[in-house]
Amino acid sequence: LFLLAKLAAYTLLGALLGLLGSYLTLSPMTRAILMILIGVFMLGNALRMFNVHPIFRYFSIEPPKFITRYIRRTAKGTDTFTPLFLGALTVFIPCGVTQAMMAAALGTGSLAMGAALMFAFTLGTGPVFFVVAYLTTELGSRLEKFFMRFVAAVVLVLGLMTVNSGLNLMGSPLAFSNLTRGLFPSVSDSTPESSSRANVPAGDLVLYVENGGYFPRTLKAVANKALTLSLVTDQTYSCARDFVIPALDYYELLPDTGTVQVSIPAQPKGTRLFFTCSMGMYTGQITFE
Repeated sequence: LFLLAKLAAYTLLGALLGLLGSYLTLSPMTRAILMILIGVFMLGNALRMFNVHPIFRYFSIEPPKFITRYIRRTAKGTDTFTPLFLGALTVFIPCGVTQAMMAAALGTGSLAMGAALMFAFTLGTGPVFFVVAYLTTELGSRLEKFFMRFVAAVVLVLGLMTVNSGLNLMGSPLAFSNLTRGLFPSVSDSTPESSSRANVPAGDLVLYVENGGYFPRTLKAVANKALTLSLVTDQTYSCARDFVIPALDYYELLPDTGTVQVSIPAQPKGTRLFFTCSMGMYTGQITFE
């Protein structure tokens, strides 16, 4: 009963945080800044769990003491509804890991994605935390220390990924994908077959927007000459449809099937124009030669 109530409470909390995030995200740049801040918060929590420096304790938000006292008193009750009530109240005393996931739910900017994230996190970690608590009681604090370091490493990786997504959404060359693409440019990108190919005007630069990202990931264009970029979708339903060119302040929610033309102004030779989805997950670039 306790775990069921906790699962329901955190799923609802994730939905509310995702909904709040959708109102906070006023533009792709706002979303990028929010994602970077959330990533930094997650990194700070991970470093706190690693005991790197006392300063990182400020990344953990402590609930008011009267709430923790009230929960302790309620826990002594023997009523049937006590486990349900306590499970719901755990949202008021989140640990550092849970706070990091709450921040990630806020960053999704979606009621459904926020709820799904917290549901999956609570469902996945509930049994794990129960087993670890039992084994810690039986085997001592050494196992608990090992487990917390493992959790800290996971949060650290998630924090780095969130910061990287924010950098992608800003169009920063410091994003991991943009750095590696610049250092190790791909020789060729496979172009998927598309039923919308016939709708593309001759001479346009063509980018195929698929559920798995953008193809080709690197487009080459002539410098100092305005061009038209044709965005082709064919039963595309992923976040790749939320197409962003940060440097041009361009954002467009593409149709699931169709072609959208984007006017690209003339760019000097050597320019790398990055594009991404609104989540900073799928990326690519146009290089001007």
